[in-house]
Amino acid sequence: MSSSFARVARRRTAPRSAEWPLMLVLLVLLLTGFSGLAPVLRGSAWWWVIAMMAVVTLAALAALRRIGVPRPLVPVAGLGVLVVVLTLFFGQGTGLLWLIPTPGTVAVVTTLTEQGVSSINEQTTPAVLTEGIAFLLAAGAGILAWLVHLIAVTLRVPAIAGLAVLIPVLIPGLVLSQGVGLVPLVLVGAAYLWLLRIDVRLRQRRSQVETRPARDRAGAPGRAAPRVWASGPWGGPGSGGGSLLLGGVTLVGALTLSLLVPAVATGNGVGSGPGSLFGGGVNPMIDLGQDLRRPDAGPALHYVTTAENRPYLTLLTLDRFEGTTWTSVEDAVDESNTVDAIDRPAGLGDDVATVDFSSSIVIDGVRSTLLPLPMPATRVNGLTGDWYWNSETLTVTGVDATTQGQTYTVSGFEVAPTAEQLRVSSRDYPADAAANLELPEDRPAIIDDTARAVTAGSASAYDSAVALQDFLNGPDFRYDTDAPVEDDYDGGGLGVVGTFLEAKSGYCVHFSSAMAVMARALGIPARISIGYLPGTRTFDQGIETFEVDSHDLHAWPELYFVGVGWVPFEPTPGRGSVPDYAQASANPAPSSTPGAADATAPATPGAAVPTDAGAVPGQTPAGDAIIPAIVFWPGTVLLLALIVVLVPGLLRGWRRRGRLRRIRAGQGADAGAADAWTELTDTALDLGVPVSRTDTPREVARRIADRIGASADPHPAAQAALERVLGRFERLRFARPAPGGNAAGAGSAVLAEAVLAEDVLLVVGALLEASPRVARLRAALSPVSLARSGPRALFGAARGRGPSHA
Repeated sequence: MSSSFARVARRRTAPRSAEWPLMLVLLVLLLTGFSGLAPVLRGSAWWWVIAMMAVVTLAALAALRRIGVPRPLVPVAGLGVLVVVLTLFFGQGTGLLWLIPTPGTVAVVTTLTEQGVSSINEQTTPAVLTEGIAFLLAAGAGILAWLVHLIAVTLRVPAIAGLAVLIPVLIPGLVLSQGVGLVPLVLVGAAYLWLLRIDVRLRQRRSQVETRPARDRAGAPGRAAPRVWASGPWGGPGSGGGSLLLGGVTLVGALTLSLLVPAVATGNGVGSGPGSLFGGGVNPMIDLGQDLRRPDAGPALHYVTTAENRPYLTLLTLDRFEGTTWTSVEDAVDESNTVDAIDRPAGLGDDVATVDFSSSIVIDGVRSTLLPLPMPATRVNGLTGDWYWNSETLTVTGVDATTQGQTYTVSGFEVAPTAEQLRVSSRDYPADAAANLELPEDRPAIIDDTARAVTAGSASAYDSAVALQDFLNGPDFRYDTDAPVEDDYDGGGLGVVGTFLEAKSGYCVHFSSAMAVMARALGIPARISIGYLPGTRTFDQGIETFEVDSHDLHAWPELYFVGVGWVPFEPTPGRGSVPDYAQASANPAPSSTPGAADATAPATPGAAVPTDAGAVPGQTPAGDAIIPAIVFWPGTVLLLALIVVLVPGLLRGWRRRGRLRRIRAGQGADAGAADAWTELTDTALDLGVPVSRTDTPREVARRIADRIGASADPHPAAQAALERVLGRFERLRFARPAPGGNAAGAGSAVLAEAVLAEDVLLVVGALLEASPRVARLRAALSPVSLARSGPRALFGAARGRGPSHA
C-alpha cells in the first residue's frame, strides 16, 4: 500500500516536473529542424509562424500533463488544442468565440489550403510567404510538434521522435539542385544528441525511483519494488547505449541520404508532375532562367498551324503580387468552364479585326498541369483527362491530369488591332482590369523615375507602352541569361527590376517584369504571361512544322486597352518578334498637345498610383506583413495567457524539486526536516487545507490527516509517514542537539534522508488522491503557497527553522 501511494506521488511530481528538460530539447529540435526550410522560403516571417505554433503546441501539451489529464488522453486533447489555435490564428473570426471551429471556419481553412498548395506549385524558390503557405506551415509545425510529443512523452521513445524532425530538413534536398544543407543537418544532429542525453538521464532517474526499497506501514525496508522501466527493449538505465546507438545510426543515415537522394529537377520544361514542391512542371521567373541556361535543350512540343503569324503558346499568367514578387492567384476551378467552349476575351470590341486559326499540338516532353495554348483559344479537342479554363486569364489547367503524352487541336483567332485603335483607348478601366494596377509601395524609386523619364511627352497610354518597349528593346540593354545570376539579381521581383534597370542586362523575365511594373507605375494595367516562343520551323514530309524546346520558354508583358482587351508586347531584344501594332516606326504618334504628357502619369506628379486604387477585394498581405496580420496579436495574447497560466505551476514544481534534492543530499539526521515539513504544508495550502501562521505543527498535521482520512481509502501508510515527518520536524525545532549528533556514518545519514524524501512523496501523493479534481487543478495552475512564502522561498527554505506559515 505504501509503495503504491509513493508511486502515485512520484508520478504526480518527479516525472512530470522532470519533463521540462525533455520539452525544451524537443522545442530546440523542432526549431533547428524547421530551419532547414530556409533555402526554399523568403525572409524570416515563416520561421516566426512555425516557432509560434511549436511553442504553443508543446506548451499546451505540457499544461495538459501538468493539470492531471491521463497520459493516454493527452494526444487526443492536444489535437483539440491544435484545432483551437489554428482557428484563432487563421479562422478570420469565423470560430465560435474565435476559438471553436464552425462550418465557416472549415470553408476558410479549405480556401487557405487551396491557396497554399497553388502558391507552392506556382512560386519559384525561395518562395514568398503567402497566407496560404503560412497556414500550411503553421498546421505542419503544430502536427509535427504534436507527433514528437506523442512519441517522446506519451510512448516514451524520444530517440524515435528525432526521426520525424528530419522531414523539414530533407525537403530542400527534394526541391533544390544543391540538395540538403549541411548546416541544418549538423544543428539537428547536435539537438538530437542532446535529446538522447536527456532521454538517458530520465530513464535512469525513473529506474532509480522505481527500484528504491519499499517500506511497510511502520517504515521498515522491504523487498524491492518491480523495475517498471527496466522492461522492454527501451527500458532501464542500460537503455542509454541503445538510444545512443540508434542516434548514431540515424545521423549517419541522414547524412548518407542527403548525399544519395538526387534533388528533383525544377523548371526544366519537363517537370516533375503534379504535387511536387516549388517547381512542378514549368515554374515562373527564376526556374525559367534556369531552363534558358541549360546547355542542352530538351524537347517540349511540336505543332502545325494555319495562323498567319506564328503564335506564342501561353501556359500561365502572373497578375498579382505576393510581397514584391509576381504570382498568379488562381480562382477555384469552375467545372462548367470546359475546354469545348472557351469564352471570348473580356474587353475585346467587335470592331477589332480577328483572323481565325487552327493548331494541332503534340506534347513531347512537357509534364505539367498547365496546357500550352495559342491565345485566345475558343475550343480545345482531343485532350484526355479533365481540363478547365480560367475565367480571368483564359489559361487552361488540368485537374488530376497532365500534359504528358497529350495530342490536341486548338481553335482560336488572332487579334489584330490597329495602332490608332490602341491610341484612342480611354483610361476608364473596368474593375477586373483595374485590379492589375496594384503595386507594392516599397518598390525601388528607379522604377517610377525611369518610367516617367522614358514616357515624357507621350500622348496616350499606347504611346507610353511603345516607348517603354522600345526603351528596353534598344541598344542600351543586352540580353544575357548569365549576368543576373553572377550579379545576384535573378528573378522578377521588384528589387530585381530595380537592379536590372541599373545593370541593363538580363533575359526575358527581367525585360517583361520591368515593362509590366513601369506600365503599372504609369497607371496602365499590366500583367506577365509565361509560355513558349513559336519555335523553329521545319518541314516534315512537306508539312510546315514548328519544333519547340526548353530554350523557347519565354515571358512577355500584356497591357490592357479599353475596347481591345489584353495586348501582348515584346520588350526583350533578340527574342520573339514585335507585333505590327507595337512598332512605333510604322505608327508615328501625333504631335503632343499641352498637358497630354500627364495623361499617362499618376494623378500626383512624382507619386505612385495609390495601392488601394486597384486593390483586389479580399487580397491578403504577404511576406513579413503576415506576421502582424496573422501571428503577432493573437499569438502575443495567447503566449501571455500561457505564461500567466503555466509559470506559477512551473515555479512551484521547481521549488518542490529543489526541496527533495536538498533532503536527499542532507548531511545530518535531521538536516532535511525543515524542507520536508515546508513541502507538506505548502502542498496542503495549495490543495485548500487551512494553514495559518499561528498554527502549531500538530494542528497543521491534524488537518492534513483529516483531509487524507476523509477519502474513501484512509491511507494508513500515508498517515504513518506524516507522523514520521512531523516527529522529525518537531525534533529539529524543539529538541536540544545531542552531543556528536552528526557523527553518524555517511551511509546511514543518506539512507535516513532518502527515507524522509519517500515519506514526503507518500504524503503528497495521498493528499493529491484525497483532494477534489478542482483543488488539484487550482494547485497546478495557481499555487497559493508561492505568494504565502514570498520570493525568498524560491531559492530554498531557511535551514534549521520551520516554514514561515507554520
